[in-house]
Amino acid sequence: MHWYSLLPPLVAIAFVFWKKDVIGALVLAIVSSEALQLVAKGTPDLAQTGVNSVDRVVSVFSSAGNVQLIMFSVLIGAFLALIRESGGVAATVAWLVGKGLASTARRSRLITMLAGVAVFVESNLSVLTAGILSRGLFDKFKMSRAQLAYLVDSTSAPVCILILLNGWGAYVLGLLADYDLPGGAVSVLWGTVPLNFYALVTLVIAFYVAWTGKVFGPMKESEKRLEQGMAGLSSVPATKVRYMALPLVTLVGGMAGFMLWSGHGDLTQGNGSLSMLYATLCGILVAYLLLIFDPAFTHKRLIDLCFTGMGELLQLVSIVLLSIALGASLKVLGTGVYIAGLVGEFLPLVLVAPVLFLAGAAMSFTTGTSWGTFAILIPLGMPLVQSLGLPPELVLAAILGGGIFGDHCSPISDTTAVSSIASGCDLLEHVRTQMPYALVAGGVSLVLYFLASLVMV
Repeated sequence: MHWYSLLPPLVAIAFVFWKKDVIGALVLAIVSSEALQLVAKGTPDLAQTGVNSVDRVVSVFSSAGNVQLIMFSVLIGAFLALIRESGGVAATVAWLVGKGLASTARRSRLITMLAGVAVFVESNLSVLTAGILSRGLFDKFKMSRAQLAYLVDSTSAPVCILILLNGWGAYVLGLLADYDLPGGAVSVLWGTVPLNFYALVTLVIAFYVAWTGKVFGPMKESEKRLEQGMAGLSSVPATKVRYMALPLVTLVGGMAGFMLWSGHGDLTQGNGSLSMLYATLCGILVAYLLLIFDPAFTHKRLIDLCFTGMGELLQLVSIVLLSIALGASLKVLGTGVYIAGLVGEFLPLVLVAPVLFLAGAAMSFTTGTSWGTFAILIPLGMPLVQSLGLPPELVLAAILGGGIFGDHCSPISDTTAVSSIASGCDLLEHVRTQMPYALVAGGVSLVLYFLASLVMV
């Protein structure tokens, strides 16, 4: 693989920060990736580049998992519109405040984190549950949606990779299956929990923000703009708590149920994208059935609300679609493999874990996928464990933490897009306000991996 495989993601990221246009950046990256593939074959052709770029996007729909993710991203807009316009969100906020559970801004932030931790079955579900539940609370206490997006994003993936009784754990175990590791793959995976420094540090920082309300960097600017009246409270009057509570419980319960069903009784083997799609459809159905018997709503109004909600998310759904297409194109170009190769075979042993952490971060940042990063770096790291006698828990934790670190910073990550959807925050604002926190956590983690290597290697 060649150095030029880094160009498409770097071009995309530079374009995003220059023009503030994520969709244009993704299109440009896909086209440049396809063009470089033709150059590598010795058949550069402008017309063929265009055709291949379109084909790459179309090929996203050849995967059932991709289609399920895209359908879910569209339909969640209908779900959000129904519970918002029903007055259920306002009623839930009033109930939580009235009961004293969310009587202050601090309690509201802590409820957001608690919801994200409690729903550890799947990262997107964690983000959605916490984001949907807390939107009204953050409006009530005049806190920015950027802060909400940061809290839900910084709770979901770190919790999922630490608890491991979910699809994340099953996926990593599958990648470890071919390696003869001391104590077995399960033992090694659980051993990563205290060594997954990025996840742990991120949760500590997020909890500090939730407890104190203190923010810095671009996040502080978002809070000041909100105080100056640039965002307001919901104009929908409160109606009944069940208009939000029952659809949301259906969404969460349906996700767990369909994970068990698709995994034939094993939650960790369930199909996450399929379960999320089915659970969302069930949530929409419950919301519809609740509202159709309310005199204030008619069938036509409810259908119009659904399509309005889906339309509101069209731009973010397009970002998800193009991000998947770019990831597939970069895989063919060999971007991830090239970055992995930069780790090299002649590093001092104490630098292996820190460098794998950085490689995972770079790969996840440029490709927008933490799971894809795991798939490339685990086959690189585990042989190093076997041949050099390195601690497998430390090496694996560095890979997992690096993947999440890069994903948190990446503007082309589908997880970043879903966090924006759940929180009602502009995608670029979420990236801009979250990045300083992610960089602090990443820097601390890098130092900790070096220190841990000095002790353990």
